[in-house]
Amino acid sequence: MDRETGRPGTGLRTGPRTPPAGVARTPRPRLAQGVPGAPPPGERRERVRRAPADRASWAVLGAALAERAARSGAPGAYTEAERALQRALAQGGTPDVRALTGLAVLAAARQDWAGAVRWGEAARDRAPGRVGAYRVLLEAYPGTGDAEGADRALERLRKVRPGPVAEVAAAWVHRERGWREDAEATVYDAAARAATPAERAAALSRAGDLAWERGEAETALARYEGALRAEPEHDGAAAGRARALAGLGRSEEALTAWARARAAAPRPGYAVESGELLLALGRSAEAADHFALARHQAAALARDGVRQEPALGRLEADHGDPAEAVRLLTEEHRRHPGPAASGALGWALHKAGRSAEALPRLRAAVKDGPNTARPAYHLGMVHLALGERGAARRQLTRALRLAPQFSPLHAERARRELAALGEPAWGPPPA
Repeated sequence: MDRETGRPGTGLRTGPRTPPAGVARTPRPRLAQGVPGAPPPGERRERVRRAPADRASWAVLGAALAERAARSGAPGAYTEAERALQRALAQGGTPDVRALTGLAVLAAARQDWAGAVRWGEAARDRAPGRVGAYRVLLEAYPGTGDAEGADRALERLRKVRPGPVAEVAAAWVHRERGWREDAEATVYDAAARAATPAERAAALSRAGDLAWERGEAETALARYEGALRAEPEHDGAAAGRARALAGLGRSEEALTAWARARAAAPRPGYAVESGELLLALGRSAEAADHFALARHQAAALARDGVRQEPALGRLEADHGDPAEAVRLLTEEHRRHPGPAASGALGWALHKAGRSAEALPRLRAAVKDGPNTARPAYHLGMVHLALGERGAARRQLTRALRLAPQFSPLHAERARRELAALGEPAWGPPPA
Protein backbone atom coordinates (compact mmCIF):
# COMPACT_ATOMS: atom_id res chain seq x y z
CA MET A 1 0.00 0.00 0.00
CA ASP A 2 1.36 3.40 -0.96
CA ARG A 3 2.07 5.39 2.20
CA GLU A 4 1.07 8.75 0.75
CA THR A 5 -1.93 7.89 -1.42
CA GLY A 6 -3.38 4.90 0.44
CA ARG A 7 -3.61 3.01 -2.86
CA PRO A 8 -1.80 -0.17 -3.87
CA GLY A 9 1.61 0.74 -5.19
CA THR A 10 5.28 -0.07 -5.34
CA GLY A 11 6.10 0.52 -1.70
CA LEU A 12 8.25 3.51 -2.69
CA ARG A 13 7.54 7.09 -1.72
CA THR A 14 5.91 8.56 -4.77
CA GLY A 15 5.94 12.32 -4.22
CA PRO A 16 3.98 14.65 -6.49
CA ARG A 17 2.54 13.39 -9.75
CA THR A 18 3.32 16.69 -11.50
CA PRO A 19 6.69 18.39 -11.55
CA PRO A 20 7.19 20.91 -8.73
CA ALA A 21 6.92 24.61 -9.34
CA GLY A 22 10.17 26.19 -10.46
CA VAL A 23 11.43 23.17 -12.40
CA ALA A 24 10.53 22.80 -16.04
CA ARG A 25 8.92 19.56 -17.08
CA THR A 26 11.61 17.27 -18.42
CA PRO A 27 11.06 17.06 -22.17
CA ARG A 28 10.67 13.66 -23.71
CA PRO A 29 13.94 13.09 -25.55
CA ARG A 30 14.39 11.97 -29.11
CA LEU A 31 14.72 8.27 -28.52
CA ALA A 32 17.25 5.78 -29.78
CA GLN A 33 16.27 3.93 -32.93
CA GLY A 34 16.39 0.43 -31.45
CA VAL A 35 18.97 -2.21 -32.11
CA PRO A 36 21.56 -1.69 -34.86
CA GLY A 37 20.33 -2.84 -38.23
CA ALA A 38 16.71 -3.26 -37.13
CA PRO A 39 13.87 -1.47 -38.87
CA PRO A 40 12.56 1.50 -36.91
CA PRO A 41 9.76 0.72 -34.44
CA GLY A 42 7.17 2.47 -36.61
CA GLU A 43 7.79 0.07 -39.48
CA ARG A 44 7.55 -2.96 -37.19
CA ARG A 45 4.37 -1.62 -35.62
CA GLU A 46 2.83 -1.56 -39.07
CA ARG A 47 3.97 -5.13 -39.70
CA VAL A 48 2.43 -6.48 -36.48
CA ARG A 49 -0.76 -4.53 -37.22
CA ARG A 50 -1.03 -6.32 -40.56
CA ALA A 51 0.09 -9.72 -39.19
CA PRO A 52 -0.62 -9.89 -35.43
CA ALA A 53 0.49 -13.53 -35.24
CA ASP A 54 3.95 -12.81 -36.74
CA ARG A 55 6.22 -13.82 -33.85
CA ALA A 56 9.40 -12.52 -35.48
CA SER A 57 7.96 -9.04 -36.01
CA TRP A 58 6.78 -8.84 -32.39
CA ALA A 59 10.25 -9.95 -31.24
CA VAL A 60 12.10 -7.38 -33.32
CA LEU A 61 9.66 -4.62 -32.34
CA GLY A 62 9.96 -5.54 -28.64
CA ALA A 63 13.77 -5.69 -28.78
CA ALA A 64 13.92 -2.25 -30.43
CA LEU A 65 11.55 -0.82 -27.83
CA ALA A 66 13.57 -2.38 -24.99
CA GLU A 67 16.77 -0.76 -26.28
CA ARG A 68 14.88 2.51 -26.60
CA ALA A 69 13.60 2.28 -23.02
CA ALA A 70 17.05 1.43 -21.66
CA ARG A 71 18.64 4.40 -23.38
CA SER A 72 15.92 6.99 -22.82
CA GLY A 73 14.77 6.11 -19.30
CA ALA A 74 11.36 7.45 -20.34
CA PRO A 75 8.38 6.34 -18.21
CA GLY A 76 5.94 4.29 -20.26
CA ALA A 77 8.61 3.01 -22.63
CA TYR A 78 9.32 -0.01 -20.44
CA THR A 79 5.71 -1.20 -20.33
CA GLU A 80 5.30 -0.78 -24.10
CA ALA A 81 8.43 -2.87 -24.70
CA GLU A 82 7.34 -5.59 -22.29
CA ARG A 83 3.94 -5.95 -23.95
CA ALA A 84 5.54 -6.45 -27.36
CA LEU A 85 8.09 -8.95 -26.06
CA GLN A 86 5.51 -10.98 -24.17
CA ARG A 87 3.34 -10.97 -27.30
CA ALA A 88 6.27 -12.52 -29.18
CA LEU A 89 6.56 -15.32 -26.62
CA ALA A 90 2.79 -15.83 -26.52
CA GLN A 91 2.77 -16.94 -30.18
CA GLY A 92 4.14 -20.33 -29.04
CA GLY A 93 6.88 -22.46 -30.49
CA THR A 94 10.58 -22.12 -29.73
CA PRO A 95 11.21 -18.75 -28.05
CA ASP A 96 12.71 -16.16 -30.37
CA VAL A 97 16.20 -15.25 -29.13
CA ARG A 98 15.53 -11.60 -29.92
CA ALA A 99 12.57 -11.63 -27.55
CA LEU A 100 14.63 -13.32 -24.83
CA THR A 101 17.45 -10.79 -25.25
CA GLY A 102 14.96 -7.93 -25.25
CA LEU A 103 13.47 -9.13 -21.97
CA ALA A 104 17.00 -9.32 -20.51
CA VAL A 105 17.72 -5.75 -21.66
CA LEU A 106 14.43 -4.61 -20.18
CA ALA A 107 15.05 -6.31 -16.83
CA ALA A 108 18.51 -4.73 -16.58
CA ALA A 109 17.08 -1.30 -17.40
CA ARG A 110 14.60 -1.82 -14.55
CA GLN A 111 17.49 -2.84 -12.25
CA ASP A 112 15.97 -6.28 -11.86
CA TRP A 113 19.31 -8.03 -11.94
CA ALA A 114 17.98 -11.51 -11.14
CA GLY A 115 15.49 -11.22 -14.00
CA ALA A 116 18.20 -9.93 -16.32
CA VAL A 117 20.35 -12.97 -15.49
CA ARG A 118 17.43 -15.34 -16.04
CA TRP A 119 16.47 -13.95 -19.43
CA GLY A 120 20.08 -13.31 -20.46
CA GLU A 121 21.10 -16.90 -19.76
CA ALA A 122 18.06 -18.14 -21.67
CA ALA A 123 19.09 -16.03 -24.68
CA ARG A 124 22.70 -17.17 -24.40
CA ASP A 125 21.70 -20.83 -24.25
CA ARG A 126 19.38 -20.39 -27.23
CA ALA A 127 22.05 -18.70 -29.40
CA PRO A 128 25.56 -18.85 -27.86
CA GLY A 129 27.10 -16.94 -30.76
CA ARG A 130 25.02 -13.77 -30.40
CA VAL A 131 26.45 -10.75 -28.60
CA GLY A 132 23.41 -9.20 -26.93
CA ALA A 133 23.01 -11.69 -24.10
CA TYR A 134 26.63 -11.33 -22.96
CA ARG A 135 26.39 -7.54 -22.83
CA VAL A 136 23.40 -7.79 -20.51
CA LEU A 137 24.94 -10.51 -18.37
CA LEU A 138 28.08 -8.43 -17.83
CA GLU A 139 25.88 -5.79 -16.21
CA ALA A 140 23.54 -8.20 -14.45
CA TYR A 141 25.98 -10.64 -12.81
CA PRO A 142 27.68 -7.94 -10.69
CA GLY A 143 24.23 -6.77 -9.63
CA THR A 144 23.58 -10.19 -8.14
CA GLY A 145 27.06 -10.41 -6.61
CA ASP A 146 28.29 -13.03 -9.10
CA ALA A 147 31.77 -11.82 -10.04
CA GLU A 148 32.73 -15.21 -11.51
CA GLY A 149 29.70 -15.12 -13.78
CA ALA A 150 30.83 -11.72 -15.06
CA ASP A 151 34.29 -13.11 -15.79
CA ARG A 152 32.82 -16.01 -17.77
CA ALA A 153 30.53 -13.70 -19.73
CA LEU A 154 33.42 -11.39 -20.55
CA GLU A 155 35.60 -14.27 -21.72
CA ARG A 156 32.82 -15.49 -23.98
CA LEU A 157 32.04 -12.01 -25.35
CA ARG A 158 35.68 -11.53 -26.29
CA LYS A 159 35.52 -14.75 -28.31
CA VAL A 160 32.19 -13.99 -29.94
CA ARG A 161 32.82 -10.30 -30.69
CA PRO A 162 36.44 -9.21 -30.18
CA GLY A 163 36.79 -5.47 -30.46
CA PRO A 164 35.50 -2.24 -28.91
CA VAL A 165 32.20 -3.60 -27.53
CA ALA A 166 33.99 -6.29 -25.55
CA GLU A 167 36.79 -3.99 -24.45
CA VAL A 168 34.45 -1.32 -23.06
CA ALA A 169 32.76 -4.08 -21.07
CA ALA A 170 36.14 -5.40 -19.95
CA ALA A 171 37.21 -1.95 -18.78
CA TRP A 172 34.25 -1.73 -16.43
CA VAL A 173 34.87 -5.23 -15.08
CA HIS A 174 38.45 -4.14 -14.32
CA ARG A 175 37.21 -0.93 -12.71
CA GLU A 176 34.85 -2.85 -10.43
CA ARG A 177 37.84 -4.87 -9.21
CA GLY A 178 39.88 -1.73 -8.53
CA TRP A 179 42.27 -2.41 -11.44
CA ARG A 180 42.45 1.18 -12.66
CA GLU A 181 45.46 0.91 -14.95
CA ASP A 182 44.01 -2.13 -16.73
CA ALA A 183 40.65 -0.39 -17.10
CA GLU A 184 42.21 2.75 -18.57
CA ALA A 185 44.41 0.91 -21.06
CA THR A 186 41.48 -1.21 -22.21
CA VAL A 187 39.02 1.63 -22.68
CA TYR A 188 41.46 3.83 -24.61
CA ASP A 189 42.20 0.91 -26.90
CA ALA A 190 38.44 0.50 -27.42
CA ALA A 191 38.09 4.18 -28.34
CA ALA A 192 40.92 3.94 -30.86
CA ARG A 193 39.38 0.86 -32.49
CA ALA A 194 35.77 2.06 -32.51
CA ALA A 195 34.10 1.49 -35.86
CA THR A 196 30.85 3.40 -35.27
CA PRO A 197 29.85 6.63 -33.50
CA ALA A 198 28.00 4.62 -30.86
CA GLU A 199 31.09 2.51 -30.09
CA ARG A 200 33.26 5.62 -29.89
CA ALA A 201 30.81 7.40 -27.61
CA ALA A 202 30.57 4.40 -25.28
CA ALA A 203 34.35 4.10 -25.03
CA LEU A 204 35.00 7.82 -24.54
CA SER A 205 32.25 8.14 -21.95
CA ARG A 206 33.77 5.29 -19.94
CA ALA A 207 37.21 6.91 -20.33
CA GLY A 208 35.70 10.09 -18.93
CA ASP A 209 34.28 8.19 -15.97
CA LEU A 210 37.68 6.72 -15.17
CA ALA A 211 39.42 10.08 -15.47
CA TRP A 212 36.80 11.69 -13.22
CA GLU A 213 37.20 9.00 -10.58
CA ARG A 214 40.95 9.58 -10.43
CA GLY A 215 40.45 13.33 -9.96
CA GLU A 216 41.37 14.53 -13.45
CA ALA A 217 38.45 16.83 -14.24
CA GLU A 218 40.00 18.48 -17.31
CA THR A 219 40.76 15.13 -18.92
CA ALA A 220 37.31 13.82 -18.02
CA LEU A 221 35.67 16.87 -19.59
CA ALA A 222 37.57 16.36 -22.84
CA ARG A 223 36.56 12.69 -22.98
CA TYR A 224 32.89 13.42 -22.31
CA GLU A 225 32.82 16.15 -24.93
CA GLY A 226 34.36 13.74 -27.42
CA ALA A 227 31.64 11.22 -26.60
CA LEU A 228 28.95 13.84 -27.14
CA ARG A 229 30.41 14.82 -30.49
CA ALA A 230 30.09 11.18 -31.53
CA GLU A 231 26.61 10.72 -30.04
CA PRO A 232 24.99 14.02 -29.00
CA GLU A 233 22.23 12.39 -26.92
CA HIS A 234 24.46 10.08 -24.85
CA ASP A 235 23.02 10.90 -21.44
CA GLY A 236 25.87 9.29 -19.49
CA ALA A 237 28.37 11.55 -21.22
CA ALA A 238 26.10 14.56 -20.71
CA ALA A 239 25.92 13.82 -16.98
CA GLY A 240 29.66 13.25 -16.78
CA ARG A 241 30.30 16.57 -18.51
CA ALA A 242 28.10 18.29 -15.91
CA ARG A 243 30.09 16.71 -13.05
CA ALA A 244 33.40 17.69 -14.63
CA LEU A 245 32.30 21.29 -15.17
CA ALA A 246 31.16 21.51 -11.55
CA GLY A 247 34.50 20.08 -10.42
CA LEU A 248 36.30 22.77 -12.40
CA GLY A 249 34.27 25.49 -10.70
CA ARG A 250 32.25 26.31 -13.83
CA SER A 251 28.99 26.09 -11.94
CA GLU A 252 26.58 27.86 -14.27
CA GLU A 253 27.83 25.83 -17.22
CA ALA A 254 27.42 22.73 -15.08
CA LEU A 255 23.79 23.55 -14.31
CA THR A 256 23.10 23.97 -18.03
CA ALA A 257 24.84 20.65 -18.68
CA TRP A 258 22.70 18.96 -16.01
CA ALA A 259 19.60 20.25 -17.78
CA ARG A 260 20.89 18.64 -20.98
CA ALA A 261 21.44 15.32 -19.20
CA ARG A 262 17.95 15.42 -17.68
CA ALA A 263 16.47 16.13 -21.13
CA ALA A 264 18.33 13.16 -22.63
CA ALA A 265 17.04 10.79 -19.93
CA PRO A 266 14.81 11.69 -16.95
CA ARG A 267 16.82 9.73 -14.39
CA PRO A 268 16.21 10.79 -10.76
CA GLY A 269 19.91 10.67 -9.92
CA TYR A 270 20.59 13.52 -12.32
CA ALA A 271 18.09 15.75 -10.54
CA VAL A 272 19.66 14.82 -7.18
CA GLU A 273 23.16 15.74 -8.37
CA SER A 274 22.06 19.04 -9.88
CA GLY A 275 20.21 19.77 -6.63
CA GLU A 276 23.38 19.13 -4.63
CA LEU A 277 25.28 21.57 -6.84
CA LEU A 278 22.61 24.18 -6.14
CA LEU A 279 22.91 23.49 -2.40
CA ALA A 280 26.67 23.98 -2.61
CA LEU A 281 25.99 27.35 -4.28
CA GLY A 282 23.65 28.36 -1.45
CA ARG A 283 20.52 28.14 -3.62
CA SER A 284 18.53 25.92 -1.29
CA ALA A 285 15.04 26.73 -2.61
CA GLU A 286 16.05 25.75 -6.16
CA ALA A 287 17.77 22.64 -4.77
CA ALA A 288 14.53 21.61 -3.05
CA ASP A 289 12.73 21.86 -6.40
CA HIS A 290 15.29 19.53 -7.98
CA PHE A 291 14.89 17.01 -5.16
CA ALA A 292 11.12 17.16 -5.63
CA LEU A 293 11.64 16.58 -9.36
CA ALA A 294 13.76 13.51 -8.52
CA ARG A 295 10.91 12.10 -6.41
CA HIS A 296 8.42 12.79 -9.19
CA GLN A 297 10.61 11.04 -11.77
CA ALA A 298 11.24 8.10 -9.45
CA ALA A 299 7.51 7.69 -8.91
CA ALA A 300 6.82 7.68 -12.65
CA LEU A 301 9.55 5.11 -13.28
CA ALA A 302 8.42 2.92 -10.37
CA ARG A 303 4.93 2.77 -11.86
CA ASP A 304 6.62 1.47 -15.04
CA GLY A 305 8.36 -1.30 -13.12
CA VAL A 306 11.78 0.36 -12.73
CA ARG A 307 13.25 -0.21 -9.29
CA GLN A 308 14.07 3.07 -7.56
CA GLU A 309 15.49 2.01 -4.19
CA PRO A 310 19.09 3.10 -4.93
CA ALA A 311 18.15 6.57 -6.22
CA LEU A 312 15.52 7.23 -3.56
CA GLY A 313 17.70 5.78 -0.82
CA ARG A 314 20.50 8.20 -1.64
CA LEU A 315 18.06 11.11 -1.79
CA GLU A 316 16.38 10.27 1.52
CA ALA A 317 19.68 9.62 3.31
CA ASP A 318 21.14 13.02 2.48
CA HIS A 319 18.12 15.23 1.86
CA GLY A 320 15.04 13.64 3.36
CA ASP A 321 14.14 10.86 5.78
CA PRO A 322 17.16 8.69 6.72
CA ALA A 323 14.94 6.05 8.34
CA GLU A 324 13.10 5.69 5.03
CA ALA A 325 16.48 5.43 3.30
CA VAL A 326 17.41 2.55 5.61
CA ARG A 327 14.17 0.77 4.75
CA LEU A 328 14.64 1.20 1.01
CA LEU A 329 18.31 0.25 0.99
CA THR A 330 17.87 -2.74 3.29
CA GLU A 331 15.51 -4.15 0.66
CA GLU A 332 17.96 -3.28 -2.11
CA HIS A 333 20.82 -4.99 -0.26
CA ARG A 334 18.68 -8.07 0.30
CA ARG A 335 17.89 -8.31 -3.41
CA HIS A 336 21.28 -7.33 -4.77
CA PRO A 337 24.09 -7.79 -2.23
CA GLY A 338 27.43 -6.31 -3.15
CA PRO A 339 29.80 -3.43 -2.34
CA ALA A 340 27.59 -0.71 -3.82
CA ALA A 341 24.46 -1.79 -1.95
CA SER A 342 26.46 -2.37 1.23
CA GLY A 343 27.98 1.09 1.08
CA ALA A 344 24.67 2.78 0.34
CA LEU A 345 22.98 1.02 3.25
CA GLY A 346 25.89 1.81 5.54
CA TRP A 347 25.66 5.52 4.75
CA ALA A 348 21.90 5.49 5.36
CA LEU A 349 22.42 3.79 8.72
CA HIS A 350 24.96 6.45 9.68
CA LYS A 351 22.62 9.27 8.66
CA ALA A 352 19.89 7.62 10.73
CA GLY A 353 22.14 7.76 13.81
CA ARG A 354 23.29 4.13 13.66
CA SER A 355 26.99 4.68 12.93
CA ALA A 356 28.22 1.58 14.77
CA GLU A 357 26.03 -0.59 12.52
CA ALA A 358 27.17 1.35 9.48
CA LEU A 359 30.90 0.84 10.06
CA PRO A 360 31.31 -2.81 8.91
CA ARG A 361 29.17 -2.21 5.82
CA LEU A 362 31.21 0.81 4.76
CA ARG A 363 34.47 -0.99 5.45
CA ALA A 364 33.29 -3.77 3.13
CA ALA A 365 32.30 -1.25 0.45
CA VAL A 366 35.77 0.35 0.55
CA LYS A 367 37.58 -2.99 0.66
CA ASP A 368 35.62 -4.87 -2.00
CA GLY A 369 34.37 -2.10 -4.30
CA PRO A 370 36.13 0.10 -6.86
CA ASN A 371 38.75 2.45 -5.48
CA THR A 372 36.68 5.66 -5.60
CA ALA A 373 36.31 8.72 -3.42
CA ARG A 374 32.72 8.64 -2.18
CA PRO A 375 32.91 5.34 -0.22
CA ALA A 376 36.13 6.55 1.43
CA TYR A 377 34.43 9.82 2.37
CA HIS A 378 31.45 7.98 3.83
CA LEU A 379 33.72 5.69 5.85
CA GLY A 380 35.70 8.68 7.11
CA MET A 381 32.54 10.42 8.28
CA VAL A 382 31.42 7.32 10.16
CA HIS A 383 34.80 7.03 11.88
CA LEU A 384 34.46 10.69 12.82
CA ALA A 385 31.00 10.13 14.30
CA LEU A 386 32.42 7.27 16.38
CA GLY A 387 35.25 9.44 17.70
CA GLU A 388 37.95 7.55 15.77
CA ARG A 389 39.89 10.61 14.70
CA GLY A 390 42.92 8.92 13.18
CA ALA A 391 40.85 6.60 11.01
CA ALA A 392 38.60 9.50 10.01
CA ARG A 393 41.61 11.58 8.97
CA ARG A 394 43.01 8.72 6.87
CA GLN A 395 39.79 8.06 4.97
CA LEU A 396 38.89 11.71 4.37
CA THR A 397 42.41 12.36 3.14
CA ARG A 398 42.14 9.33 0.88
CA ALA A 399 38.84 10.53 -0.58
CA LEU A 400 40.26 13.95 -1.46
CA ARG A 401 43.47 12.44 -2.80
CA LEU A 402 41.48 10.15 -5.10
CA ALA A 403 39.26 12.94 -6.44
CA PRO A 404 39.52 16.41 -4.89
CA GLN A 405 36.17 17.51 -6.37
CA PHE A 406 34.23 14.25 -6.16
CA SER A 407 31.11 16.19 -5.09
CA PRO A 408 30.46 19.95 -4.98
CA LEU A 409 28.71 19.41 -1.64
CA HIS A 410 30.53 16.58 0.12
CA ALA A 411 34.11 17.34 -0.96
CA GLU A 412 33.88 20.71 0.76
CA ARG A 413 32.52 19.01 3.88
CA ALA A 414 35.47 16.62 3.83
CA ARG A 415 37.91 19.54 3.66
CA ARG A 416 36.22 21.31 6.57
CA GLU A 417 36.32 18.20 8.73
CA LEU A 418 39.98 17.57 7.93
CA ALA A 419 40.83 21.14 8.85
CA ALA A 420 39.01 20.73 12.16
CA LEU A 421 40.84 17.47 12.87
CA GLY A 422 44.21 19.16 12.38
CA GLU A 423 47.52 17.41 12.04
CA PRO A 424 48.06 14.08 13.79
CA ALA A 425 49.80 14.21 17.13
CA TRP A 426 53.38 12.94 17.19
CA GLY A 427 55.26 11.28 20.00
CA PRO A 428 54.19 8.84 22.70
CA PRO A 429 50.66 9.01 24.11
CA PRO A 430 50.25 10.96 27.32
CA ALA A 431 50.88 9.02 30.54
